[in-house]
Amino acid sequence: MKLRIGNTWDYFLAEVFEEDFYRKLEEFLEIEYQNQRIYPARENLFTAYRLTRFRHVKAVIIGQDPYHQPGQAHGIAFSVPDGVRVPPSLQNIFRELSQDLGVRLPASGNLTKWAEEGVLMLNAILTVRDSSPLSHRGKGWEEFTSRVISLINHKATPVVFFLWGRSAQEYEKLITSPRHLILRGAHPSPLSASRGFFGGRYFSRCNSFLVDNNIEPIDWRLS
Repeated sequence: MKLRIGNTWDYFLAEVFEEDFYRKLEEFLEIEYQNQRIYPARENLFTAYRLTRFRHVKAVIIGQDPYHQPGQAHGIAFSVPDGVRVPPSLQNIFRELSQDLGVRLPASGNLTKWAEEGVLMLNAILTVRDSSPLSHRGKGWEEFTSRVISLINHKATPVVFFLWGRSAQEYEKLITSPRHLILRGAHPSPLSASRGFFGGRYFSRCNSFLVDNNIEPIDWRLS
């Protein structure tokens, strides 16, 4: 099972794809997809990377692992397809968005438009078994994500990194370039959102930084 993205990411990650850890990950996922119910569907595995190409990345939002219930995960961190109930963490992201920018609360939890605006929304672990959160932890995805973050760190243009929660903040050590902006906050989960997520003004701060660096700001409106 060769796992490739299908655009310029493949060029930038070519060496990673040949490493032992990634080949073992491919072998593991081949068996998992054959014998278990895995999310997202194989064809949606790299949706975030296909929608946001390397040279178009303006911002990065790091999630933990995909939603683990049927019909939710579609390859973009925090996002759900149209018609699916907005999960609690995303409801809190939308609440912060509305309070920060004064925009209307989105009716759909589909974040494809953000991806097309240059927001790379990646889960640190890209796959999960049905009803088993973090079931693919330690299988190689974390190393893959580290390589992606390091690659983006070396981009010539400034990038905004949204690091919400401890899991995402573990990747901060890979963001060493002074040209980038790191926005930290608690995870938007209902368990932690009131303790350091709300009021972070992440979206307006992101756009102010982009404008200051002569980069087109992100249109965060979804409705």
